[in-house]
Amino acid sequence: MTDSMKLLRIYTSESAYFGDSKVMTVIATRAREAKLAGVTVLQAMVGFGKSAHLRKRHVLEDDQSLVIEIVDEDARLRSFVASISEVTGVGLITLEAVEVLAIAGDAR
Repeated sequence: MTDSMKLLRIYTSESAYFGDSKVMTVIATRAREAKLAGVTVLQAMVGFGKSAHLRKRHVLEDDQSLVIEIVDEDARLRSFVASISEVTGVGLITLEAVEVLAIAGDAR
């Protein structure tokens, strides 16, 4: 495995839109178009960010915090972040080193 593998995390919410599309869908679609290794969108039970607005699942609304995770090479992830710079509704973006132990069926 390569030492340049990183984990990109993009924090947003279920209620965030960019144009007519949900931010999570825009980012996942663009990641696929960029041929990144894969995307996972995780829902948080409860969360808050800069606004301190507590986001959680409610019967009448969907406003949970979301984390979008992408593992790929450092340079590819940095280029991807630059390519989504105009997408509004994104909160925090982090990048950290990860050790990839196995890749099942490399689809690139």
